[in-house]
Amino acid sequence: MKTSLFSFNLPDSLIAQEPPRQRGSSRLMVLDRDGNSLSEHLNMQDLPSLIEPGTVMVFNDTRVRKARFFAENAETGGRGEFLFIHPTACGEWDCVVDKAKKRKVGQKWIFPGNVTGTITGTPASDRKTIALEPVPSEDWFETHGHIPLPPYMRRPDNAADAERYQTVYARNTGSAAAPTAGLHFTDEILNAIKGRGIETAWVTLEVGLGTFAPVRSENIQDHPMHHERYTVPGETSQIVGKARNEGRKILAVGTTAVRTLEASWNGTKPESGEGSTNLFIYPGYNFKAVDQIFTNFHTPNSSLLMLVSAFCGREKIMSAYETAIQMKYRFFSYGDAMFIR
Repeated sequence: MKTSLFSFNLPDSLIAQEPPRQRGSSRLMVLDRDGNSLSEHLNMQDLPSLIEPGTVMVFNDTRVRKARFFAENAETGGRGEFLFIHPTACGEWDCVVDKAKKRKVGQKWIFPGNVTGTITGTPASDRKTIALEPVPSEDWFETHGHIPLPPYMRRPDNAADAERYQTVYARNTGSAAAPTAGLHFTDEILNAIKGRGIETAWVTLEVGLGTFAPVRSENIQDHPMHHERYTVPGETSQIVGKARNEGRKILAVGTTAVRTLEASWNGTKPESGEGSTNLFIYPGYNFKAVDQIFTNFHTPNSSLLMLVSAFCGREKIMSAYETAIQMKYRFFSYGDAMFIR
């Protein structure tokens, strides 16, 4: 299947650069997975009334690390940008860096908070491994780091992003990007969901930068999917397995929850425990765990757009996106939402 089938033209004015003034106030497009009914155009506040009681909603409770840093070359005084992705097995950090070819092994960099980083390796063309001294705590990231906003937000992060680029239920720090479908939920909406007899369950998937990477290969099957680490609690495994056995629906909040459930599925329920997945879901994939998806509007040629196309049908999704553009929906991380039922 050709990557070009997932291309569309989006006016820059529809790429949300800021979150909505009030969390939970975004527009909501409702799309039926089966049948030929037209889309409904509602508001995020309408979501609880659209979900069938007994449904299990599965959320990704990861928390975004303030992982973007600016540092000074210890020898030249030059400035560099580093995005810490995850720690390695030996306690160093895998980082995305600017001007990667100029960042040589052995270079020392001075980071805020009197932390020195030494480049120790080059695991990929745009990445370096860095050893930090002293070894920083999570407080160091929180105090000195910046929220790693996606590149299509053409602005530096600000104080408001520290709250708005996190879900209200974020608790397990480790992601380099937010599970953005979850940004729409408020405590009030969550309470309304529970009040309708809808169960909630939690997984953790550490979102990597690959989630934003466009598929660059001509054929989507040739795209090398990134690995992301996940955890499925035992309670979630039991809740989802029981619902599936009883014929109740499983609603995944965001593509990260979809990938976690599908990757961990053992035939009757998601297997509890830790794991890593590079599952690439594109049209032709047979969904095993997920019945409904709540998601955002995704970037052209992205694996995320391919995932929702696999779930709902490429033509139906691309038609819905064309309608969203005509109706001036806001796109991407801080944009509006879609409920595929």
